[in-house]
Amino acid sequence: MIFLSITILSLFLLLFSWYKSYQFDHNPISNDIKRQVKNKQIQLVKLIKRKYQMNFIVPLIITDQMKSSLFGMTTYETKSNQITIYLNKKRFKESLDYMIDDVIPHEYAHAIMFKFGEFSNKNAGHTLQWQKVCRSLEGLRCDRFVNHKDILIDKTKLFY
Repeated sequence: MIFLSITILSLFLLLFSWYKSYQFDHNPISNDIKRQVKNKQIQLVKLIKRKYQMNFIVPLIITDQMKSSLFGMTTYETKSNQITIYLNKKRFKESLDYMIDDVIPHEYAHAIMFKFGEFSNKNAGHTLQWQKVCRSLEGLRCDRFVNHKDILIDKTKLFY
């Protein structure tokens, strides 16, 4: 009887997890996530204004068209001088907190470096100057690459 109960409970949790994952993959990003991203964006714009004395609003696009290995990417269009930040929708499912607290400041730091005309290829743009900018934007972990141990705990959250 105990084995059957555990099996049924496990099956229920597995189906629930599958359903949540399916919903996330096949629907637009939730309004709650959009709100959290917008709030972080507003916070960063205020920080940039205070620390760098400039109004710096960058288009931020959440897309599911990025490679799964990327969390975010900042682009600079040389012809129009347009800077755009892209965030990987798939990665919000993996770790919402990491995307908000780490990836967005990380990408804004790249955007500021582009604005300052700093286009270093050293460490894929992750120079000491970039790291200082990232930290000034209150990025929790301003590392070159994702430390997967940082997001492991969020992966274990069943109910998001």
